[in-house]
Amino acid sequence: MFNRSEKHTARIDTLIGRSARVQGDIEFSGGLHIDGRVTGNVRAVPGAKASLSISEHGVIEGSVEAPQVVLNGSVSGDIIASDRVVLGTKARVRGNVSYGVIEMALGAEITGRLIPGGAPEEPAAAQAS
Repeated sequence: MFNRSEKHTARIDTLIGRSARVQGDIEFSGGLHIDGRVTGNVRAVPGAKASLSISEHGVIEGSVEAPQVVLNGSVSGDIIASDRVVLGTKARVRGNVSYGVIEMALGAEITGRLIPGGAPEEPAAAQAS
């Protein structure tokens, strides 16, 4: 009934290789796979079908925003995934994770808050209005 062996492989349109270093923000659509280091925010084009995967060698120093995020590397910043977040055994997150659905493997680490719903929380002052 439940197929746990389901693979989370998405089409890769753009690849940032293991030896690559990117300084600055990235906006993408389709599939982006990161093996290298990105210093900046990584964001999917709003409304586009997009998925981001970060290998165990991949590092992002900035926030991430995409419908689907598969992480086995590290992110120092918030992750906002409206659809799904998959954290592998070597995943390390220093920031909050907003998600629609989350899957975490044993060994994944989050230093921050888990926020269900796929959108960041509004400040308390805005909610009181």
